[in-house]
Amino acid sequence: MGNFFSKINPQTLRILALVFILISVVLFFSTQVPNYLNGRLFNRISSSVAIMALIATGQTLVILTRNIDLSIGSIVGFTAYATGSLISNNPELSWVFVVGYSIAVGAGFGAVNGLIVAYFKVPSIIATLATMALFRSYLVEFSDAKSITSSHLPQWLVNFPNTKLLEIGTLQFRAAFVVALVVVLLVHFALTRLRPARKFYAVGSNPEAAEMAGINAKATVFAAFTFAGALAGLAGFMFLARFGNITVVAGLGFELKSVAASVLGGVNIFGGSGTVFGALIGAVLVDLIDTSLVRWDLVSEFSREAVLGSLILISVTADAVLMRRLIAMRIKREKKKAEAESTREA
Repeated sequence: MGNFFSKINPQTLRILALVFILISVVLFFSTQVPNYLNGRLFNRISSSVAIMALIATGQTLVILTRNIDLSIGSIVGFTAYATGSLISNNPELSWVFVVGYSIAVGAGFGAVNGLIVAYFKVPSIIATLATMALFRSYLVEFSDAKSITSSHLPQWLVNFPNTKLLEIGTLQFRAAFVVALVVVLLVHFALTRLRPARKFYAVGSNPEAAEMAGINAKATVFAAFTFAGALAGLAGFMFLARFGNITVVAGLGFELKSVAASVLGGVNIFGGSGTVFGALIGAVLVDLIDTSLVRWDLVSEFSREAVLGSLILISVTADAVLMRRLIAMRIKREKKKAEAESTREA
């Protein structure tokens, strides 16, 4: 059995383990929450996970380069408010311009993070912890303590999250979820097929070797933060469309959830390995647990944050243990193979 697992790609093994955990969570809560397994569960999760999937994908790009973005929730909040303010005052604007504006605002904030981390060499956890507070403070000043309400938004924006693109029985595939899924697929294609995107893995695996191979590590890290900001901007648009009422606390707590989704999805917190598909499944798992705990009377709201923190700790520990086991198995297998070849030659 150990020999079998040692032959499986670590990323595939992580995905399989995550799917197993996902199924186990569903089965567990189905025994705890009345009328849990129905079409509404899928519709509820698919609607809410669209936002987290985009944020987790952006966080994954950053983590791949051995960094972390703790300001991503503040970027979502500011973008949601700024976009809501823009379209409230200019309801005639086309959706293309509004979406482009959201992405541009998010990318701008991401570029600030990238500049500080990549070119001023400030550790990402310190830099983004600072910008998290700065971006949130800027939102407070920008909003002037006023809120955006759905009554001031155009109808097409309010209807967007619930627009059904496909319906199979009681399962509904809504526009927001489909858009998020398409973005994840595009990012996955770029990371696996496009050479420039593969640089994220190279820089995260071994920055010194990447530099020696002619890869501009600074530009790569800068690009990772900028793309993460752009995806957070798109998530801000989704947040605005889904909730309508935006205050200065919009996006608060997304930092923890995005990191949880990424590391649960098998993205190595030390960089260099992971997939956005894993992050997507991690986002589904985080959202599923969060939603299910709300319906489970035995757990308080404060306990949900503790559960997410525990999941991060468990997943990082399990990832480290798993990688050590797999490496040990492969070394043992290669050693036996070399000994067998030496015996044949003799």
